[in-house]
Amino acid sequence: MDATDTIAAISTAQAPGGIGLIRISGPDAQAVADRVFTAKSGKRLQDEKGYTVHYGRVRDEQGDIDEAIAINYRAPASFTGENVAELSCHGGLYLLRRTLRALYQAGARPAQPGEFTRRAFLNGKLGLTEAEAVMELISARGSQAARAALAGRDGALEKRIQAIRGRLVATAAHLEAWADYPEEDIPEINELELKETFFQAGRELDKLLSSFDAGRALREGVDTVIAGRPNAGKSTLMNLLAGCERSIVTDVAGTTRDVVEETVLLGGVPLRLADTAGLRDTQDAVERIGVEKARDRLRTAQLVLAVFDSSQKLGEEDKRLVRECQGVPAVAVVNKSDLPNKINQEYIQKSFQHVVYISALKGDGLEALARAVGKVLRTNEIDPNEGLLYTERQREAARRARESLREAQHALTAGMTYDAVTVCLEGAVSALLELTGERATVAVVDEVFSHFCVGK
Repeated sequence: MDATDTIAAISTAQAPGGIGLIRISGPDAQAVADRVFTAKSGKRLQDEKGYTVHYGRVRDEQGDIDEAIAINYRAPASFTGENVAELSCHGGLYLLRRTLRALYQAGARPAQPGEFTRRAFLNGKLGLTEAEAVMELISARGSQAARAALAGRDGALEKRIQAIRGRLVATAAHLEAWADYPEEDIPEINELELKETFFQAGRELDKLLSSFDAGRALREGVDTVIAGRPNAGKSTLMNLLAGCERSIVTDVAGTTRDVVEETVLLGGVPLRLADTAGLRDTQDAVERIGVEKARDRLRTAQLVLAVFDSSQKLGEEDKRLVRECQGVPAVAVVNKSDLPNKINQEYIQKSFQHVVYISALKGDGLEALARAVGKVLRTNEIDPNEGLLYTERQREAARRARESLREAQHALTAGMTYDAVTVCLEGAVSALLELTGERATVAVVDEVFSHFCVGK
């Protein structure tokens, strides 16, 4: 990519809409826009200051294309830190693409995936974690994921990392000065204070790392299986969570013979639900295949909603399901709470850490189910506003920083020289600098922005 030329791309979705936006960024952004856009006032964007809005028309060599609004930004007070012009016209794909072609003919080149945000990063308008949060914000599936991404875009994660790194840098500087300038009046090293610094920094990194899986559940969703014997209410629960009749519900056992899938939000957590065939021994060849698929899904699920019929006594298939859920993130969903209870509640309570009682038919107990799922996935323990690790790149950098810090603690405890401790500390600092992008290689930056969409 050449950061000295002018780029253009459609920045709204590639689908018809009320309004479509084309962004132009680079040293000649206004000149390129003026060759396509004519303001009704007769003013040229090149002659106007930043943060001004103009109404007019966009055109190409064939004539007028559409009426449009042009917004003018001047470097460095823009998203990319460069001169920027944005053209908004009606959101028909034909109109947008024709306008974009006119901009290319006027001197702009097509923007590459993530190039606008990459330029913002290279021009110091945002850090690497803030840039990564942009795509997380775009792809957020629920309110908590959106809050976490917005906090990341506002620099919450970068501030947490900078606070940890600041303490480690100050400590490393003190150790180096103590070793290199013994004749100077430098405060003596206090090992208790060193250990406390290492402990506090390690605790912060451990907290960050431990929340990664829960944060990923908010962002990416969780493969969830609804399992249970026939007529326990699995399909009714599926339809309740989906908000529509996604699975067929009848009183006939074995109605569900294949895996029915749907993605839903429960307590802000996206669940990729799979309603499976009722677990039982059957002579029906088709149903038997469905049961085998259900057991396969059960073994690989990230979360199991094990459904039991409270109006019936526990059968062998119920007990087998209990055994198969051991060691698997699971919630026991005791259904049909509106009917007289015949189930052995004590057995269920002893077998599952999280048990909820619902009536899927009447819609009772959904809030309790959402709370239980939050506890199993630990999403209830995280605060989206305080800054989370949300990419594998970030997690790996934080892991390496934690490992280097652990090595520094071991070196100090083993009585090794302060030089050895400092080397380990510098490894931790280097990993944290890579995490925030202050010491990121070109390959790392390329990898980050390769996942962006064109126009962002």
